[in-house]
Amino acid sequence: HIMDHLAVACDVPGDRLRRENMYTLDDATPFGMRFGAPFTGKWNVPSMWDRLASSLDVPARRAAAAEFNGRNRWKKRGVSFLPTKFGIAFTAKFMNQGGALVHLYTDGTVLVSHGGTEMGQGLHTKVCQVAAQAFGVPLGDVYVDDSSTDKVANTMPSAASMSTDLYGMATLDACRQILKRLRPIRDSLPPGATMKEVAMKAFFERVDMSAHGFFAVDDDRCGYDWLKEKPEGYPDDLPENSWKGHPFNYFTQGVALAEVEVDVLTGDHRVTFAEVLVDVGSSINPAIDIGQIEGAFVQGMGWSTIEEVIYADDDHAWIRPRARVFTTGPGTYKIPAFNDVPETFNVSLLEDADNPFAVHSSKAIGEPPFFLGCGVFFAIKDAVAASRRSRGEDDGGGYFEFRLPATSERIRMACGDEISTECIGVAGASSFQPKGSF
Repeated sequence: HIMDHLAVACDVPGDRLRRENMYTLDDATPFGMRFGAPFTGKWNVPSMWDRLASSLDVPARRAAAAEFNGRNRWKKRGVSFLPTKFGIAFTAKFMNQGGALVHLYTDGTVLVSHGGTEMGQGLHTKVCQVAAQAFGVPLGDVYVDDSSTDKVANTMPSAASMSTDLYGMATLDACRQILKRLRPIRDSLPPGATMKEVAMKAFFERVDMSAHGFFAVDDDRCGYDWLKEKPEGYPDDLPENSWKGHPFNYFTQGVALAEVEVDVLTGDHRVTFAEVLVDVGSSINPAIDIGQIEGAFVQGMGWSTIEEVIYADDDHAWIRPRARVFTTGPGTYKIPAFNDVPETFNVSLLEDADNPFAVHSSKAIGEPPFFLGCGVFFAIKDAVAASRRSRGEDDGGGYFEFRLPATSERIRMACGDEISTECIGVAGASSFQPKGSF
C-alpha cells in the first residue's frame, strides 16, 4: 500500500519505484542485518526481478491490460509484480535447536526419529533423503518413526519454516557419528561393500550403530533482543540496531507476477496468469519445494481476497452474542478451491543457488512464498483503479484506499459506477469502504 501510494503521489510507475529502491549490498535492514555472503548469503532479489521482468516483458503485459481495459466497460484487467524476502530463524535464540535419533540395522535399513512434526510439508521425506544420502542407501531403506518425546526430548514447535534446517542437520550429525564408527569396518571390507554388509560386520564387531544428533544455529546467526540498548563504545559504522542481534540466519527470496480479470458488475475475479520464481538454494527435493510454493501462493491469494473474518461487533449486531466469531466453517469462511487456482500457473526455482547456512545448501520453504500470493490482491487493485479511471473517480486515477481482503463486495463497491453510487450516496462514494470486523 505504501509503495502504491508513493508511486501515485510521485507519478512514477510502481515497478520502477520498487526496482530502484531494492536493497543493495551497501544497505542494512531496519533491524540491523546487512546483505551479502557473510551476513545473509547471496542477495538475489534484484537479479531475479530483472530476469522475470525481461522474460515476461512486464511493460508489454501492462500495455495489453490497458488496451483491454480501454475496449471493455464491465471487465477490467490488472497486473501486479512483487518481490519478497522471508527471514529464516526463530528470533528467540533458544528455539533454534533440534535433535534426531538414528538407528542403522544389520539389514542396511535406517530408522530416524526427530523432533519435527510432519503436516504434509514433506519434512519426513527430506529427512529420509538426508539419511539415505549420508549412508549411501536407497531412499526406500530409510524410515521415519512418529515424532515423540520419548525418542527426542525437549522439542521445538514445527514453525517458522525451520524444521528441515533443524532436523535435517540433526539427522546428518547422527549419521556422521555412526559413519565415523563404521570407517574401520568399511576399510576392512572389499571396495564396493554394501551398507548391509558393513552393518552386519559392525554388529559382530560390537560397534554401536545408534546415535543422537543435535544441531543449533550458530550463536552469532540467531537471536534478537528487542529491548537491548546500544552498548557503550559500539562501533558507529555498524548498522542501527545491529547490537540487538542477528534475527535471521538467511533470507528465502522470490518474485512473482500475477494477472487478474475483474467483473465490474459482480465484483467477481479470476486469476488468468501467475509466474513465480523462488530462491530455495540447492533444493533437497524440488518436487516438494515447488508444491510448497504453489500451496503458499494459493494460500496467500485466498487470505488476501476471499478469506474474511466476521465477528459480532457494532457493525454486525445481528450476530449473537457479542464477540462471537461468525465465519467458523466452510459455509461462511471461504478458502480457495480448484477453480481459484491461476489458469496459467508457472513456478520455477532459481538455478545455481547455494546457501552455506543450511543442510546441503538448501533453504527453508513453506511460509516464504505466502506474500507472493498477495500479488493477486494488488493485481485486483490495479484492475479496480482502471475501472475508477474510466469513470472519472479520484480525479482520473489518484490513490484510493482498498482494504484487504479483496472480497467481491469490496471489489464491486470500489469500482464505482452509477449503481454503486446510488446505493452508497453521492457523498463519499469514491472512498466508501464495506465494513468488515476490524
